[in-house]
Amino acid sequence: MVAKKVTRKAAAKKASSKKTPAAKAAPARRAGKVFEKRVNLALQGGGAHGAYTWGVLDKFLEDGRVYIEAISGTSAGAMNAVVAADGLVEGGEDGARAALHRFWKAVSEQGKLSPIQRSPIDIWMGNWSLESNPVYVAFDMMTRLFSPYDFNPLGLNPLQDILEQEVDFERVRRCTQMALYISATNVETGVVKVFERNDLTPEMVMASACLPFIFKAVEVDGTPYWDGGYMGNPVLYPFFHRSKSQDILVVQINPVYRPGAPRSAPEILQRVNEITFNSSLLKEFRAINFVDELLEEGRLDPEKYRSIYLHLITSNDELKALGASSKLNSEWAFLKHLFDLGRRAAGDWLDRNYDKLGVQSSIKPLDVIQGRTKV
Repeated sequence: MVAKKVTRKAAAKKASSKKTPAAKAAPARRAGKVFEKRVNLALQGGGAHGAYTWGVLDKFLEDGRVYIEAISGTSAGAMNAVVAADGLVEGGEDGARAALHRFWKAVSEQGKLSPIQRSPIDIWMGNWSLESNPVYVAFDMMTRLFSPYDFNPLGLNPLQDILEQEVDFERVRRCTQMALYISATNVETGVVKVFERNDLTPEMVMASACLPFIFKAVEVDGTPYWDGGYMGNPVLYPFFHRSKSQDILVVQINPVYRPGAPRSAPEILQRVNEITFNSSLLKEFRAINFVDELLEEGRLDPEKYRSIYLHLITSNDELKALGASSKLNSEWAFLKHLFDLGRRAAGDWLDRNYDKLGVQSSIKPLDVIQGRTKV
């Protein structure tokens, strides 16, 4: 008798058929309301483009069917996260929506004082970038020639004033309804630091948004930090074992795919930043895919490991069309434009994928990594 050769694929299929499905998380409750679906949100940074994420959050909070269990945020994503948590404690979903509106309105009002505005011709042509403004051009050049320790020795940042005025951090630390993970990059070690809700301060959030060419490093407990996007935009790993939900929804601001090679110096720098700020996220996508494959092959204990269901919201064409300078554009008309884009994208995503939450991924991480899904 000839022994039957068992291929890895056949063994994987056999092991997979015996695999016990993960236990379904119990429905979440908040203020007497029951939510059948849960999700973890991963919010990227991107300056004023964070208003897009505001729109996504607003739609999810208005829709009311999905319990936001945790948020991981970097830079503008971190701002949105703490503002939403503060509003949630103060007034539930409606309170979070109102808090986000107030925050972005305050950002816009502060921006009116800046000499960096769109030129009349850009306004007439509907161009949201600032590259025609000579003050912006001079400022951009200055950040390449001088250190922020030279041109901003006092470390002034109007955004910190807005954050401290609009967010009650004592209330955020009391927000037991939603976990928060805020990423910053340790300047000395180059390793990501994740600040959690129980200890959050304004300095930690500002550290997450500290672009080193514009601002001095933000020190927290004597350690200097830069923008979290360098090492986690945002981090996903806190969700793996700390959340009941297996679903992670990434709100993407920085495109992974952009066709063609950039030619001009600003376009090259923009593409370098996009690649840099997406690299850590793609590594986590690869790790999630690797663990899923091992689970399917029966090579990991499902009692200790679980599948992660990945989802993504973006507005590829509209966001890719925006120049890097528009990330400094805080005009209310622009912020509202991005907000509307985000709301529309979130509504479309819920219509198509609500039933997949808790069941399966709506994107394949390997397709994103290998460029088959162009996001």
